[in-house]
Amino acid sequence: MNEPAFRFCDELGPKTILHVYQPTLGMKGIVVVDNVATGPAIGGTRMAPDVTLEECFRLARAMTFKNAAAGLPHGGAKSVIVGDPAMEPERKEAWIRAFAQAIAGLTDYIPGPDMGTDEAAMAWIRDEIGRSAGLPSEVGGIPLDEIGATGFGLLIAAEVAAKRCGLALDGARVAIQGFGAVGRHAARFFAEKGSVLVAAADSTGTIHSPAGIDVAELTALKQAGGHVGDLDSGERLPREAIVGVDCDILIPAARPDVIRTDNQGSVKATLIVPGANIGVTEDAETLLHERGVLCLPDFIANAGGVICAAVEYAGGTESQAFSVIEEKIRRNTAETLERAERGNDRPRLAAEQMARERIQAAMRYTRFD
Repeated sequence: MNEPAFRFCDELGPKTILHVYQPTLGMKGIVVVDNVATGPAIGGTRMAPDVTLEECFRLARAMTFKNAAAGLPHGGAKSVIVGDPAMEPERKEAWIRAFAQAIAGLTDYIPGPDMGTDEAAMAWIRDEIGRSAGLPSEVGGIPLDEIGATGFGLLIAAEVAAKRCGLALDGARVAIQGFGAVGRHAARFFAEKGSVLVAAADSTGTIHSPAGIDVAELTALKQAGGHVGDLDSGERLPREAIVGVDCDILIPAARPDVIRTDNQGSVKATLIVPGANIGVTEDAETLLHERGVLCLPDFIANAGGVICAAVEYAGGTESQAFSVIEEKIRRNTAETLERAERGNDRPRLAAEQMARERIQAAMRYTRFD
């Protein structure tokens, strides 16, 4: 919580860094509103015991690029609450509501669900300050985690990228690191295309079965409060082993920096489709690129959730959300890969350049006080 904030500044932002604290509850949090040139910022509220200012800024910048690349009328932001998301439900609601009250004045920030928070948390925030996205359907929202908006977007990105890797999704072996709201829906959508889930990991370990894991069975187990290692079939491996599982498509869908320089050499996948923001470090991406592994930029591949949130915030429907997700992610993945091929660059560099062009064009019309 004590990192010097000014080391994160550049020509794009951040616009605002706010630390909040509620002493009675002991609730601590951080908000980074990175850039609002294209409109009020949308970004998730993450809850974890070890989140930092650096992580919050990196995630906010990823949201700036993600929203700009997707052509949304929203800038980028992120917020973090320093606490255990598995705390008692009544205490968690009190913390979320206290956090909402503390950010009421940040009217250019629209919170959304993220790791450790859900649609109910967004309903509590809206009840306090009148704005949030990713609401429960009972209050007019499109519950993006319930319908699997991010997982659907991962499938669309993979469909575009797989053609450039000589892969067919039908029969492709998929490994998913993080079998939560994003990972389980991704597994379902890929299975519907004929892909085979060969490994899945959560915070407790990895389950591996080259013959395939029953996605419906594993999903039911997780939703009942179990862990991947509780599955009767398959080989149980350490949590980190998921990175090196023999597969065609690897989906990191949990915490940041899962694939790093020290473990990227064990990656056997041909295609990496990040379901989590900043799941692969830049140095690792460079090394993966040099040995022919196609790593899609996170903010291109996993934009389904924020696209859904933007559609909801504008009053759209669930069917409209799926249509917009497919159109935008298919187009942006193709453009990113075409730019990368033309410039002989890593896909991330091409995608960042594309996003920066859009942000800088919008900034010409924006006054910053």
